[in-house]
Amino acid sequence: MEKNLSILGSTGSIGCQALEVARNLGLTVSGLAAHNNIGLLETQIREFRPQAVAVFDVHAAKELKLSVSDLPVKVLAGIDGLCEIASLPQADLILNSVVGMVGLKPTLAAIQAKKNIALANKETLVAGGALVMEAAKRQGVSILPVDSEHSAIFQCIQGCQDLQELRRIILTASGGPFFGKKRAELENVTVEQALKHPNWDMGTKVTIDSATMMNKGLEVIEAAWLFDLPAEQIDVVVHRESIVHSLVEFTDYSVLAQLGVPDMKVPIQYAITHPNRAPSPSHPLNLAGCQNLSFYEPDLETFICLAACQKALKRGGLAPTAANGANEAAVALFLQHKIGFLEIGGLVMDAMLAQKTVSETITLEQILEADRAAREFVQDSVRHRA
Repeated sequence: MEKNLSILGSTGSIGCQALEVARNLGLTVSGLAAHNNIGLLETQIREFRPQAVAVFDVHAAKELKLSVSDLPVKVLAGIDGLCEIASLPQADLILNSVVGMVGLKPTLAAIQAKKNIALANKETLVAGGALVMEAAKRQGVSILPVDSEHSAIFQCIQGCQDLQELRRIILTASGGPFFGKKRAELENVTVEQALKHPNWDMGTKVTIDSATMMNKGLEVIEAAWLFDLPAEQIDVVVHRESIVHSLVEFTDYSVLAQLGVPDMKVPIQYAITHPNRAPSPSHPLNLAGCQNLSFYEPDLETFICLAACQKALKRGGLAPTAANGANEAAVALFLQHKIGFLEIGGLVMDAMLAQKTVSETITLEQILEADRAAREFVQDSVRHRA
């Protein structure tokens, strides 16, 4: 297989696993980008020998440039550097796995350069779904899902001749470390408790999002854009075992599901190799060893973040952008021990509801402004409580 990759977020969980897939398949990696983990990035550079790399942190980029001065690699910095890595002429697939709103501009840069995108950055579609999907359509660019849930949906509909036959999609959620808990039981949750995910090994921010179920809310919004479906056709069930990665139901009530061990290398590799498949560095699923597969309705009263995202999707406009920006700000405050766990959901809901509706075509400038305003809303709300 001949694929030339550029990986944004290469030092994160998804990025590292993507490089494992690339190593296993013998793929060329032309570009890498990271936030500030230059120690790991240097190790990756020396193994994969990319032509260019970018470091979002400008000071860290200067340090890296000195560390790899013996290699013929171009070192870039800041958001402009990420955008350049996202549009390298030699790369034919851009894997975007950066965390947060910072992923939006590089995604748009990749689309402008007519690069197909393997997307693991939820915020790109949550905040800028209309803008991104319209640009991708205009440029003839494919956006391939990397999230295990969206990959599962994508795989299940491959044989569907007419998407009008799709009745609904069902996203599965692990429920995180606090499944079954009520609000009173979560009053004094610590950062350390929220970071203990039962099934997946993820980055800090994504793990907190899983604990609040914000992660699933973001995935609901992302799914609406990826599969062109309204909120009414996107359901969520809690599936503790993380074996069924998501399901689709057709108009005749037939339901297809994609199953596998909880290993992100499987959806990462499928996005890279699509429409083909290849031997995986993962492990086969032993159904007899699963014993039980359980499913539950999500608790929207306890996990307000999921309810806020569902409401934001129905409101449309810049409401999803506000929900995402508020969540990023609130999670940062929680990790700094400045707010409680339950406050995250309340701040997300309030900031989302405070966002005014927009009827006209949404621009990048409006998206960035709505994101800024939501973050400021959170900061002001917390400051006034102090």
